[in-house]
Amino acid sequence: MTDFHFDRRQVRHNFSRAAGTYEKHDVLQREVQASLIERLDIYKQTPERVLDVGAGTGRGSAALKKKYPKAQVIAMDLALPMLKRAKEHSSWLKPFSRVCADAYSLPVPDQSVDVLHSNLCFQWCDDLARLFTECARVLKPGGLLTFSTFGPDTLKELREAWSQADQHAHVARFLDMHDVGDAMLTAGLRDPVLFAERYTLTYPDPKALLAELKGLGATNADTSRSRGLTGKQHYLQMLAAYEAMRVDGTIPSTWEVVTAHAFGPPEGQSRRMDGGEIATFPLDSLRGSRRK
Repeated sequence: MTDFHFDRRQVRHNFSRAAGTYEKHDVLQREVQASLIERLDIYKQTPERVLDVGAGTGRGSAALKKKYPKAQVIAMDLALPMLKRAKEHSSWLKPFSRVCADAYSLPVPDQSVDVLHSNLCFQWCDDLARLFTECARVLKPGGLLTFSTFGPDTLKELREAWSQADQHAHVARFLDMHDVGDAMLTAGLRDPVLFAERYTLTYPDPKALLAELKGLGATNADTSRSRGLTGKQHYLQMLAAYEAMRVDGTIPSTWEVVTAHAFGPPEGQSRRMDGGEIATFPLDSLRGSRRK
């Protein structure tokens, strides 16, 4: 269980507002994306349907279409303005579809997705049981889920700086890798593999980091965040606390990236639903099973 929750409307608002600036600040996102694409080689089949959840401006969707030119690639995002920008990366030679939807309610049939890909999106989903149950629902048996997400050490310097100014939640909190892995297993996903890497990005001053977070849409959407304006005194205290962390003339910022993959559950494996569990079988497997 998490001790924090995200406001989904605020998440949508933040990323909708950042659609025009996102690609000016997505250096880390591009690097993690390239790594995710390379890891798709563990999937040996030729996919028919590929789903990119949290597609943003569509760079990842375009890369997926390039890797799997014969597949139907669907770019899915909660923020419609992001998908409008994604059209720029969908060429007439290698087009992909764009669908505005929530990761908690994927608008595709059961067992219809060969590859479900998500780059730095799942950190905005605090209900892991709901998220991974939905992933397990849509994946074909043996289909691949591969994703990246932020771990709890992300932005730890900014969080520490704010803690010296006041006790409000100014920085988003993210889930531990072990909680993510447990939720994947509980949802019925098979053979999960997870690992964490830490990146340290540097900035000329704390305001440059804050501008980047706003440009990415990665600003705080915690339901416990302060709704009022931050006082100037507290803001200046935060800046001073962060300045004290300066190393070799720059401001450091830690980003913990958790990368994971797993496979869709086999035919007939039960999955949790509201009020109980449900198992699915193809009709042909039930023929002749009734006693005469």
